[in-house]
Amino acid sequence: MLLAYSGGLDTSYLLCRLVHEGHEVHAVSVDTGGFSPEEREATATRAHAMGAKVVRCIDARERVYQQHISWLIKANVRRGGVYPLCVGAERVVQAQVIAEVAREVGADAVCHGSTGAGNDQIRFDVAVRTLLPGARLLTPIRDEGIQRETSAAYLAAAGFPISAERKDYSINQGLWGVTIGGRETHDPWAWLPEEVWPTTVPPERAPAGGESVELHFERGEVEGGLGTVERLNELGAKHGVGRGMHLGDTILGIKGRIAFEAPAAAILLDAHRELEKLVLTRLQLTQKEVLGSTYGALLHEGLYFDPAMRDLEAYLASTQVRVSGDVRVHLEQGRVEVRGVRSPWSLINASAGTYGETNRLWSNEDARGFSNVYGLQGVLAARVGG
Repeated sequence: MLLAYSGGLDTSYLLCRLVHEGHEVHAVSVDTGGFSPEEREATATRAHAMGAKVVRCIDARERVYQQHISWLIKANVRRGGVYPLCVGAERVVQAQVIAEVAREVGADAVCHGSTGAGNDQIRFDVAVRTLLPGARLLTPIRDEGIQRETSAAYLAAAGFPISAERKDYSINQGLWGVTIGGRETHDPWAWLPEEVWPTTVPPERAPAGGESVELHFERGEVEGGLGTVERLNELGAKHGVGRGMHLGDTILGIKGRIAFEAPAAAILLDAHRELEKLVLTRLQLTQKEVLGSTYGALLHEGLYFDPAMRDLEAYLASTQVRVSGDVRVHLEQGRVEVRGVRSPWSLINASAGTYGETNRLWSNEDARGFSNVYGLQGVLAARVGG
């Protein structure tokens, strides 16, 4: 039996229970940016203590960056205009690694701890069915409707108590951010108490005066890749950047709400978008906004393996050919301000003029003629309508 093991409440419950029921369990944790070295060691120690036959923690951060985050930046993905797909996108990589290990060890079944209410169950199920055709998939938390209180009580009785905070909230941390669900997130009028935000300082307590950072992009890729994302997460958290609450539609069709912290995403998405505005044409920007949103929606909804995603990636790659240059960003008490952008492909430099002042590309007479023709159908419609 192979268990997708995060070390959280539900997967700890499943490990304990499966061992108690006599299964030989391989507990596999996939580090997509949520583990410090100390946490990785503590998670493995706890899994061994619970009776796992084999415990493995696999570092998949680089795969997450290359396979997902680099494309999310290129597509400027913010679901609902707010949420940068902090953790959901990483479920695909976690499922891929689980499938690879399952094939390697010849596991007769794969178990994950998703509930029946969220999006993760769909992401894991679709990925496992795609990558391990015919594999037996076990989901006791979902199938039996096990509540978090039940899981916590079972672990306490087995000698592995869980903290009250981990019982009340489901916190998932990854390379592209942290998501927090539970209690206040179920009430669209409520906001999280300050002590629940795990990584960012309160914006009002962040250093006055802030801090600036300069980023370089080459064909839409940020210089430094994975290392830059990790560095910006730390830097942005120090300045209270990246907090938010997303209210939207789940894959199953109900409304859902989740809190998130995503400092690196807040910085990189704003910076990349501003650079694109400098170097892409108006039609490129408008078309890309539609298809980038589509790409994000399909990824969020567990359809990463559909061939349409490769088609969209080919389109996105084409749009990034000239997205190269530098962006200067200022972080201050929860705010991200893009304060400068430059590129050898700048369309401002190519225009031979200044907006609102002078331009050598047309005469004043040309501008008058254009103004007379532009919007003509609206003028005619107004005349007909009286």
